[in-house]
Amino acid sequence: MSLLRSKSIRGSNMTDYIFKTPTVREGPIGRHRLHFFYKSDKGITIVKTGGVYSQVRYLIDSALDDYDEIYRGGYNHTVSEAIKAALIAGGVGITEANFTAI
Repeated sequence: MSLLRSKSIRGSNMTDYIFKTPTVREGPIGRHRLHFFYKSDKGITIVKTGGVYSQVRYLIDSALDDYDEIYRGGYNHTVSEAIKAALIAGGVGITEANFTAI
C-alpha cells in the first residue's frame, strides 16, 4: 500500500514519521595502517519480541521469524505516531531525534 493511500485511509490528522535507527561509530574499517584512523557509522537494528524492544547488532536469518517487528539498522523506516511513541518508551535509546515528520 502506498504512503499516500495509507494516509487517506487513516485520515489526514495522523502523522507518519521517518524513523532512523541509532548508530555506533566503529573502526578500523580495514587492515591497512591508514584504516585504523577512520571510523564509520553502523546502524543498530531494533527488534520487538513479546512486547519488548531491544537492540540487536547482528541478526541471524534463522531467528527472523522470532521477532514481531524488525527495524534494520542503517535504513529509514516509515512509522505511525503510535509506533513512534512505543519505540521512545521502549527503553532502547530511541529519542525524538530519531524521527522526522513527513
